[in-house]
Amino acid sequence: MTVEPKPTRAAPDVALYERMESQVRSYARAMPRQFVRAEGEWMHDDQGGRYLDFLSGCSSLNYGHNHPILKQALLDYIAADGITHGLDLHTEAKANFLATFEEVILKPRNLDYRVMFTGPTGTNAVEAALKLARKVTGRQNVIAFTNGFHGMTLGSLACTGNAGKRGGAGVPLNHVSHEPYDGYYGPDVDTAALLDQRLSDPSSGLDAPAAILVETVQGEGGLNAASFDWLRRIAEIAKRHGALLIIDDIQAGCGRTGGFFSFENTGIMPDIVTLAKSLSGMGLPFAVTLFRPELDQWEPGEHNGTFRGNNHAFVTATAALRHFWSDDRFAQDVERRGNYLASRLQHMADTHGLSVRGRGMMRGINVGSGEISSRITKAAFDRGLIIETSGPNDEIVKVLAPLTIDDAAFARGLDILEACVRAALPSSASSIAAE
Repeated sequence: MTVEPKPTRAAPDVALYERMESQVRSYARAMPRQFVRAEGEWMHDDQGGRYLDFLSGCSSLNYGHNHPILKQALLDYIAADGITHGLDLHTEAKANFLATFEEVILKPRNLDYRVMFTGPTGTNAVEAALKLARKVTGRQNVIAFTNGFHGMTLGSLACTGNAGKRGGAGVPLNHVSHEPYDGYYGPDVDTAALLDQRLSDPSSGLDAPAAILVETVQGEGGLNAASFDWLRRIAEIAKRHGALLIIDDIQAGCGRTGGFFSFENTGIMPDIVTLAKSLSGMGLPFAVTLFRPELDQWEPGEHNGTFRGNNHAFVTATAALRHFWSDDRFAQDVERRGNYLASRLQHMADTHGLSVRGRGMMRGINVGSGEISSRITKAAFDRGLIIETSGPNDEIVKVLAPLTIDDAAFARGLDILEACVRAALPSSASSIAAE
């Protein structure tokens, strides 16, 4: 395998960004280019450089950049002077989305959910879920899990484990208990049993929870994938102890782990589900909170948001549902690509004594440290591959390629990644991240 490095290109003139934009920016520091165009799995900079995108807007672009069917649907809608911003008014675009979501997604999966349009980002959906669970149950405490990530606003941040992100709050983050995720103490410790024991013991000090909030695969926390058995037991524990089960499917949903929902093959029916990121299909801001009809105890206007009526996102979301999810062919193709990704990453892991994390098209390789993963991602970018990291110490190199990626481009990107891993981890140092 030979991978030719891309010619080095000069960074854009950063004076404007340095003068005007906050220091909080992060991705631009690792990828110092000015991007001007994108299609499918490719991004282009203003100097003629072309890059394979294995980040996909942190899974906000599962169908790639500017998918032609979604783009045309939006262009047609705009050309017809369709409603852009509608608060929670009835609009044709919203009606089409709701009818399609019910027909294509909910009914075939025997799911019965009310749809709540929240503010436009994932954290808005989580905040609504937490508020509803507390309202319905009359309880305050929420159980979240180690290495979980649920958003950057205060309620969601309280459920997030990462100390660096939590430290930005500036106030105490209360009313959440962080319990060990599946495998947190290793394969021999049953963390579901530990949770059940704590909830069953009136002297454990663990307050009865309003909800148990969990990701089936922890996107930012290290691509830890919970077993289906563990998830089923967590669902049983929630029900037994009077808590609502919230599945955060913001990164793992919309096909990223195979099915439209990441929990489809577990046999569980969450009380509440949060969706965002690729829900619009095209990177447009759009989030919803789904919940069982009997939980719909909101008073009108009790929870709202100005941009909960992004009709452009309704249009592209509807087009995405119809095009990709009307039958099982797309899910089968995602499974095929996920299996290929798993085999390629496992080969890299076996070669260097590393380990693979994740599920479906949401996988990565544990290289042992953030310093090593940074070398790998920088080298990959220099060769024309955009890829980022995950995990408490950024030790996971995470592959979030578009689910629609061309097979040859997918292989090319993984060739680049393999070459960069090999360069950063020669065989003489291959045991660095062995488990």
